Amino acid sequence: MGYRATIASLALRDAFGARYPARDPREHLRSTLEWLCRAQDASENGGVSRGYSLVFRRSEGRRGWMSAYPETTGYIIPTFFDYAKFAGDGTFRERALSMARWESDIQMDSGAVMGGVLGFTPTPAVFNTGQVLFGWARAYRESGEERLLESARRAAEFLVEAQDPDGAWRRHGSKYAMPGVHLYDARSAWGLLEAAAVTLDARHRDAARRNLEYVCSRQAANGWFPDCCLDDPRRPLLHTIAYTMEGLLEGGLLLGEERFIAAARRAAEVLRDRQRHDGGLAGRFDARWGPSASWSCLTGDAQTAIVWLRLDQISGGTSFHGAAERLIRFLQTTQDLEAGDPGVRGAVAGSYPRAGDYGRFEFLNWAAKFFADALLLKLAPELRGGA
Repeated sequence: MGYRATIASLALRDAFGARYPARDPREHLRSTLEWLCRAQDASENGGVSRGYSLVFRRSEGRRGWMSAYPETTGYIIPTFFDYAKFAGDGTFRERALSMARWESDIQMDSGAVMGGVLGFTPTPAVFNTGQVLFGWARAYRESGEERLLESARRAAEFLVEAQDPDGAWRRHGSKYAMPGVHLYDARSAWGLLEAAAVTLDARHRDAARRNLEYVCSRQAANGWFPDCCLDDPRRPLLHTIAYTMEGLLEGGLLLGEERFIAAARRAAEVLRDRQRHDGGLAGRFDARWGPSASWSCLTGDAQTAIVWLRLDQISGGTSFHGAAERLIRFLQTTQDLEAGDPGVRGAVAGSYPRAGDYGRFEFLNWAAKFFADALLLKLAPELRGGA
């Protein structure tokens, strides 16, 4: 089936609400990891392809598999280490190390990670650097390779030097997002904390704390986060809202700071109350937490499920359990496990319906990563690897 026929088929299914049957979560997990392996193989350099596009992308000059994406490859690394342990398959460990070494190969002289995909003009990006820290820190802990520790140290130094005194990062933002402060940099603060655990440098830990303090100072009384989107701060994506919740939650746990965890919980509770009957969430929310998109951002759905599961895990409660289960099941029903096209089979779309505005008719490696993480957390919470 050609690209146009595949798009027409998917659009027709979505128009009639014809989702796929939810199968055993282990089957969805295995298929998702197999797709991520194909995405890595498509790049032919150790990195992971940004994803698979059914529409022509002018920046790539083609349809199909896209170029390797340093930012998301960085945080896919812990997922592969976790799955290697879950499945007892060492090939995923070797793939993770290949990703980490590739990240070191392309690291900028400043210590930063470039924005955008491989092939773009390299420019330093704070957020992207923070995400690759997850990969370097985990790969060093797993392998003891000094080169990976040195990459983590240099990247952490870049973040410390780029930070303003109030804890915000205003310089060296990605050229592919709006300029200015981004509260979703909270997830970079979490990455910096993971790096601090291996660099043993208190300055790295202190810089992460300063950023999380800044993020908390900006949170609205109703839990909403301003300046928290790639392109529309009035209606942030659930994806970037979830980045912020993740950074506050996990950063709070690493620092032993309940106020950061409470800030994440405040937003998570509102989102639980906004869950739709089908189990999904809107792709965008306004300052009153009103749904501002008719489509779901599947990446944000998966991340929110992770936050909900983690909040229950650390509290020993079940406040979010039912919501997380419904959200994961919704995600399962958007995944085609039998597609003939290997770029579609086991993939997770940017949006549902797939014509939605986030990653329109694209299957994104970070959507797959976070869905896999949600399934791993559901099936084997003891394996939680840190990203």
